[in-house]
Amino acid sequence: MVKELEATQLRYTCDASAFGFKSTAELEPLDQIIGQERAIDALKLGLGIKDVKNRYNIYVAGDPGTGKMSAVERFLTRASTDEPQPPDLCYVHNFDNPYSPRYLELPAGKGCQLRTDLEHHIDRLKREIPKVFESDEFKARSKKINDRYGERRTTLLEEMETKARELGFAVQRTPIGINTLPLHENGEPLSQEEYDALPEEKRDEIREHQGQVQTLIKEQLQEVARLDEERESEIKKLAKEAVLFMIEPPFAQLKGPYEGLDKVIGFLESVKKDIVENLDSFQNSGAAKKSPFPFPLPQTDPFKKYTVNVLVDNAKTEGAPVIVEQNATYPNLFGSIERRVQMGVAMTDFTMIKPGSLHRANGGYLVVNANNLFRLGLSWEALKIALKRREIHIEDPWQMMGYSTTEGLRPEPVPFRIKLVIIGSPYIYELLHFYDEDFGKLFNVKADFGTEMDRTPEREQEMARFLSACCAQEPTALPFDPTGVAKMIEYATELTGDQTKLSCQFGNLVSIVKEASYWARTDGASTVSGDHVRRALEKRDFRHDRIDAKIREMIERGTIFVDTEGERAGQLNGLAVLQMGDYAFGKPSRITAAVHAGKAGLVDIEREAKLGGKTHTKGIMILKGYLGERFAQERPLSFSASLAFEQSYSMIDGDSASSTELYAILSSLADTPIRQGLAVTGSVNQKGEVQPIGGVNEKIEGFYRVCKAKGLTGDQGVLIPQANVENLMLREEVVEAVEAGRFHVYPVSTVEEGIEVLTGVPAGALRDDGTYPEESVFGRSAARLEAIHEALKAAKEEEEEEKERGSKRDETNDDTEGNDAPKDK
Repeated sequence: MVKELEATQLRYTCDASAFGFKSTAELEPLDQIIGQERAIDALKLGLGIKDVKNRYNIYVAGDPGTGKMSAVERFLTRASTDEPQPPDLCYVHNFDNPYSPRYLELPAGKGCQLRTDLEHHIDRLKREIPKVFESDEFKARSKKINDRYGERRTTLLEEMETKARELGFAVQRTPIGINTLPLHENGEPLSQEEYDALPEEKRDEIREHQGQVQTLIKEQLQEVARLDEERESEIKKLAKEAVLFMIEPPFAQLKGPYEGLDKVIGFLESVKKDIVENLDSFQNSGAAKKSPFPFPLPQTDPFKKYTVNVLVDNAKTEGAPVIVEQNATYPNLFGSIERRVQMGVAMTDFTMIKPGSLHRANGGYLVVNANNLFRLGLSWEALKIALKRREIHIEDPWQMMGYSTTEGLRPEPVPFRIKLVIIGSPYIYELLHFYDEDFGKLFNVKADFGTEMDRTPEREQEMARFLSACCAQEPTALPFDPTGVAKMIEYATELTGDQTKLSCQFGNLVSIVKEASYWARTDGASTVSGDHVRRALEKRDFRHDRIDAKIREMIERGTIFVDTEGERAGQLNGLAVLQMGDYAFGKPSRITAAVHAGKAGLVDIEREAKLGGKTHTKGIMILKGYLGERFAQERPLSFSASLAFEQSYSMIDGDSASSTELYAILSSLADTPIRQGLAVTGSVNQKGEVQPIGGVNEKIEGFYRVCKAKGLTGDQGVLIPQANVENLMLREEVVEAVEAGRFHVYPVSTVEEGIEVLTGVPAGALRDDGTYPEESVFGRSAARLEAIHEALKAAKEEEEEEKERGSKRDETNDDTEGNDAPKDK
């Protein structure tokens, strides 16, 4: 005998008196993650192992709404405070190869200090170096060098003129060159007329001497040029010595704060050397260059190479950085090299290198969202390369994909010192493990966030503190009184569909906290009570239940056939759950079975119409096994039956209606009516055991609302699997109806129990002689099957007799045709 459930079994009710406070404002806000011990242990392991090969990165798996992101961010922020502060990251000019800027790592806060110190130092040199060249000592020493080389130059020129006169020529120096003039013996210049009047032999002699003079002039001028080069070289050397003498003390002072930083000291030495080699920039630093064109031409700042590009400043970072990248594009992760266009030409330099999340997170933790990361394939591939190489490369995305681009910078790669945390769904985790061979090597830790936790008194107290924390973080949220906390705990239990659990989907709980606070403020209350929480839940359902209400209306008006009164054989109300986004509701459907003589067996109309899924087909095949074991121990099961979900025109899947379908078949076989005020859910196995299903609360509530719309009679109810009793968290309205006797919930463990409740007729136990009691459901079913068998047998015998009579008629006709044939004469 099945005993219907009492009202107290249909819902867990939290006792508000268990909370010893007037409102959650008195409680200390919860500052820890509750109900996720397994995930926390995994996070501790992943953070605790400092693997140089970057294999112990973390994948955080969990369903949406479990608070994975906020929990991980909070956990990492706490864990990172005790870790060392990472260095600043800078890029500077590479004086040996300008296309490959070099990186510098300095203690936190030193990067900006170096940039400021160097800027001030260069500004000072712009003022001081020109003063060196204007000093009396430099001018005096330069004059001595110029005078010395001037004397040597004059001597060379005088020697050239003397030798030319010996060859009969005078050398005349002009602003545009040197002329040679032939001379008379008296030393006077020879005119053109006088030259033409000379004998041919004399003219040949003059031309020969002129060639010698030209050679002499060339040699002497080359020597003069060499002297000028020596003079300029000596003056430059003097200038370098003077400037080096002047800048050496300031540079020594500049290096002081960076002792022990070899790369920084090397960079400052390179700067000093470049300054000495490029003094012209400092000599003309104040003069504006005039353009020969009527429009300005792009000019390069000669002092930009002495600046410091600070990519990451960790001066204000406490402990290791925790960076959450919400948009994991390649530039956002790895940084970029910007360009500016001047006169139609794209130009760039090391000062236009911009950092990415990897640079900001270096020395700490980077958190990325799996859905966002894997939507951008380039980002994931580049990230794997960085993990394996342990280097952060800044490249053009087009070059990363293999396309040719214009020549650009290739900054020196930065060492990779990051613990990477990817947050995503368990499904993505499984896909990566199956399809990406590198994933398992790089992510050895999985932190699995669950959706529920055990409901204990300690957990309920922690939930109260969680609500206190929500109210503290949300400026519009009001504190909760004990009844409000109790109702929120009941809602957390509803979300799990299990009386012994609490939900870890904190996102849903926070939403109700905000909505309940809104209704409390509307009432002018200072705290949120249980009534406000109840109203928030009811209003939320009202916003989402338009389709649910429309289906109930169609059932009430008779457009969709669902009976809630009377009795009928072979017809039963099944229950299904429809999911509309974040709202699920139960929908009753009429299931019918028609049994008749034949050998077709059990025909699933949904499958034949290609509207049944694989799981539904499996459930139908299980029914065949059950019927065979019950009624075909001595002879084959011979009958035809068809099953259908009436007024169903879309795909049906799942086996939660298999027990309903079996009851319909048994009712039709036994010609025993079923109470139409009852609905059924539950799957069944081949042994007749009713198995648990999902969505039991939505199904019960859905049928209750239909019965309420058509009129509660006190005879209506739902059959559910016994194994689902602990999953019941029905709404208070349904519980009150059950308590008042207007609605009923029957837990059944076997098909026999279910058919007895539905029909009021005993199912029937198998007797020693292998038969069932005649007036039982199984007895009537067996009798019907026997009648069908006898009918099929009689039909077969009649068919065989008819076939035999037909054969005899054929033989008689053959003999007659043989006697009537003409004979040969």
